[in-house]
Amino acid sequence: MQEYLDLVDSVLSEGTYKPNRTGVDTVSAFSRHYEVDLQEGFPLLTTKQMDGYRWNSLIHEFLWYLSGEEHIRTLREETGIWDAWADEEGRLDTAYGRFWRRFPYPDEGLDGETWPDDDHRWVNEDERTFDQIKYVLDTLEENPHSRRMVVNAWHPANATVSTLPPCHYTFVFNVQGDRLNVHLTQRSGDIALGVPFNIAAYSLLATAIAQRTDFEVGKFAHTVVDSHIYCGKGDRGAWYEENLPALRERLDAVEADEEYRDVKAWLEATAPEGEGYDHVPGLLEQLARDPLDRPEIHVADKPLDELAYEDIELRDYESHSGISFKVAE
Repeated sequence: MQEYLDLVDSVLSEGTYKPNRTGVDTVSAFSRHYEVDLQEGFPLLTTKQMDGYRWNSLIHEFLWYLSGEEHIRTLREETGIWDAWADEEGRLDTAYGRFWRRFPYPDEGLDGETWPDDDHRWVNEDERTFDQIKYVLDTLEENPHSRRMVVNAWHPANATVSTLPPCHYTFVFNVQGDRLNVHLTQRSGDIALGVPFNIAAYSLLATAIAQRTDFEVGKFAHTVVDSHIYCGKGDRGAWYEENLPALRERLDAVEADEEYRDVKAWLEATAPEGEGYDHVPGLLEQLARDPLDRPEIHVADKPLDELAYEDIELRDYESHSGISFKVAE
């Protein structure tokens, strides 16, 4: 997908060296934005392998989001993607789907505030929470031109003390003509590992919601505030602080995609040895590869809350070989 490759090139060409909480340094750029037309196929990356166990992990995580669960006891049977942030019982102090489906609101608000009653149709009165996904589904049926179809996974008080507050924290549905679009805002985006999953998950969500509300799927738009590429620990990471201008100079000189491999060879010959946390060489390899045709996605015709793994089918997917990236926790 060329939009993703342009994002990679933009961060490497314009980003700055930036240490962070993980201890793995980054090349970081501010406020990247792009749009993907979902009418042209499902945007699962083809410049690296994303099917197999990766697809399995992606779909189970997506279904976990929709479940509204605050724990990963079922999810961890299929993928370990959230294990590092869960407690011994599998609970998370922040969970995306929990806030999608069970956003908490106060028993008593401040003077002048308005809140739904306990018997409101989008409220779970047993725990005083609000189902944002049901709100979107009903609004698309009743008032599809609404500009208020916002789903928020960010609770400021929770985020202040959370182990890992949501990265992709808010998204908005918007109808144009007969097409349903979704715009995702992300405070922080791991370009090599996280963003490819975010693109696929929210494009799948847009597809599933569109099908259930009789719209054609439209565009996925994505804004990432801190777009970063992990570049290594210790001496390997610190090397980028001094050598980023030299890397940019070589990137600016690239005239054909295969020349990104020359930049990769220079980097690997020049930078000190690392511990596998440098994502730049793997991304340079992707920049050297031609994107293949996008696959198709098929979602079974059943209620959203009843979707299971076998109801989501990836069709006609072909990709280049896989690339391994180590997770910075």
